[in-house]
Amino acid sequence: MPSRRRSPLRPPSKPVIRTPAAAEPAAGKPSGRLARQAEPEEQVRLHKALADAGVGSRREMEAWIAEGRVTVNGETAQVGQRVTSNDVIKVSGRRVYLRAPETKRIRVLIYHKQEGEIVSRDDPKGRATVFEQLPKIRGAKWVSVGRLDFNTEGLMIFTTSGELANRLMHPRFEVEREYAVRVLGELTPEMQRQLLDGVELEDGEARVESLAEAGGEGANRWWRVVIKEGRYREVRRLFDAVGVKVSRLIRTRYGSVALPPQLKRGQKHELDETEVKRLLRWADMPIPDSRPRPPGRNAPRTPAPGRRGKP
Repeated sequence: MPSRRRSPLRPPSKPVIRTPAAAEPAAGKPSGRLARQAEPEEQVRLHKALADAGVGSRREMEAWIAEGRVTVNGETAQVGQRVTSNDVIKVSGRRVYLRAPETKRIRVLIYHKQEGEIVSRDDPKGRATVFEQLPKIRGAKWVSVGRLDFNTEGLMIFTTSGELANRLMHPRFEVEREYAVRVLGELTPEMQRQLLDGVELEDGEARVESLAEAGGEGANRWWRVVIKEGRYREVRRLFDAVGVKVSRLIRTRYGSVALPPQLKRGQKHELDETEVKRLLRWADMPIPDSRPRPPGRNAPRTPAPGRRGKP
């Protein structure tokens, strides 16, 4: 892929993620490097820490803790227990290293999912999975931000941060998902009103946030659709509920991340440090310390000119 590309991030017209305002700093609180050295590391819940380390989802980690598969400092962990990066944590006997939040590098990768791929690490039927297309990483795992069903293509986001994935997925943050939807047949004004006002599905009422015509010929018409939830096959079920069949579905945007036009099906692109910071600010998350490492054996090597790797 070309070395220069337009950033896939674009700021939304209105703030989308709603979080409580940050508390005012206490009077007399020291600032700068001395303050960082004096303040103890904040404890976090164990299941959240393990998810942030890329071991699995928060729900999976809670289940593993309840099953007794996790120990902290040699003792069986308890659900709700809090830890820091100084604790010795093991999952099924294997040590998991936690990094302090201010030094933890967050990686974000976008992938153009193809039809015929599933969003799962293992499939009993032997079908292709999106995780087979991702680069291997040490000391962490890629966490998928939401899912796309077998017959849907388009933008998928993967990250090593469980907290970022949670902020993008959890319904309370109301993050927009935009789709290009091709329907077979006419979507009448009455049907459009139903979709915008809300229709009853088997798991409760759902609706689209916006709906706009996007061209097409003959019986096939394209629409741009925005929703704020990520229920199973939600877009398809919404259109089915008003009597219109979806013949093709492509996710084109998730929050502030848009699918780059040059990213073809099956291709991936890892966001650079500037793009990751921009996404973290948009999600109202702290920016990890990115001060350069001291030179030495473990310092990252600078690639030679003209040898930049493909994303």
